Amino acid sequence: MRPKSKQVRCLQYILMALIAVVSLFPFYALVTVGTNPPDFSVLNGDVFAPTLYFENYKEAWDVSHLGSAMMNSLTITGGSLFILLFVSANAAYAISRFPNKLNRSVYTVFMLGMMIPPIVNTVPLYTVMQRIGGINTRWAMILLMAANCMPLTTFLYVGFIRAIPRQFEEAAILDGCSWHGAFWRVIFPQLKPVTATAIIMNGVSIWNNYGQAIFFLQKRKVHTIPISISIFYQTYGAKWHLMAAAAIIGMIPALIVFLLFQKSFIKGLVRRNQRVKAGEQH
Repeated sequence: MRPKSKQVRCLQYILMALIAVVSLFPFYALVTVGTNPPDFSVLNGDVFAPTLYFENYKEAWDVSHLGSAMMNSLTITGGSLFILLFVSANAAYAISRFPNKLNRSVYTVFMLGMMIPPIVNTVPLYTVMQRIGGINTRWAMILLMAANCMPLTTFLYVGFIRAIPRQFEEAAILDGCSWHGAFWRVIFPQLKPVTATAIIMNGVSIWNNYGQAIFFLQKRKVHTIPISISIFYQTYGAKWHLMAAAAIIGMIPALIVFLLFQKSFIKGLVRRNQRVKAGEQH
């Protein structure tokens, strides 16, 4: 049995290595094209490897107006995540700790919201945005992105909060805390893994949102990174070195966020899988 298990494990490692290579090769090609001079070509005998040529990034930054787009994306993503985490965490705590007809109805609405793709609501939302003056405004886009991600985030928080014993906040309440204070001081610090998961999943989704941003953010001054890069591609489609540089600049903030929260993100996924397995056993 041992030789067979070793062979299986070896095949698994080989398969994972192949998947990693296939997944990372496009990124490697993007970095290689973006860090080489415009006349770079494998057909001319050039080695397909990154260099220290950074003029592409400077030119792409200046030409494509990525500076203002970066600030817009950071503002919209940061504001959306703040509202999303605050509202979802409070809603999940109320649903988990105070089960009544109203809370169960709200939770059901959230679950139904997970089944509706955000792009389906774009046309009716556009009419609403026009009436409230939300077209070409960052605050409206912040509220929209937070609302899009709220059902899934609330669902994640509910699962984690239900697994935490009530004795924690009950002890805090005996010491003089309110239910709300007990949640933020005792329960919420234990939700770091699911919070990191929500930040990464929703942050990347909001940062890369194009389908709705192109409808509601039409003026250049409010363009986000995906819109600016799309316009840049349409204008400089033949200049691959600039296209690659612009794409790399656009993904750097999302990559930094993932690196900062990756440990908590993995813990959140592992704990969720453990809870699912425990539920199946019971």
